[in-house]
Amino acid sequence: QVQLVESGGGLVQPGGSLRLSCVAFGNMISIYAMGWYRQVPGKQRELVASIFSGASTYYADSVKGRFTISRDNAKNTVYLQMNNLKPEDTAVYYCNTPQGTFSWGQGTQVTVSS
Repeated sequence: QVQLVESGGGLVQPGGSLRLSCVAFGNMISIYAMGWYRQVPGKQRELVASIFSGASTYYADSVKGRFTISRDNAKNTVYLQMNNLKPEDTAVYYCNTPQGTFSWGQGTQVTVSS
């Protein structure tokens, strides 16, 4: 049973940066593709970035060129570097596989506002 713990969110001004972390406990996730999702109240959870076991990546058009997903298999951790943040990036961010294999963590709130 894998437990996912997200952290690194906060309040940032437009144009600012944040780095999110997702640590997995209970089993190694190195064999899995992993992704970052975000959700705002009243909307479906949206996959914004994925990284595959071979390190290839996918980004939603809304974040392409601004967000970078990476992973450190030795630390069982997935990261999301978010640059040039916009108010529309405000959401709760979660990590999981692209298929939503594991139980969802508590997420980390990102608020972009001046």
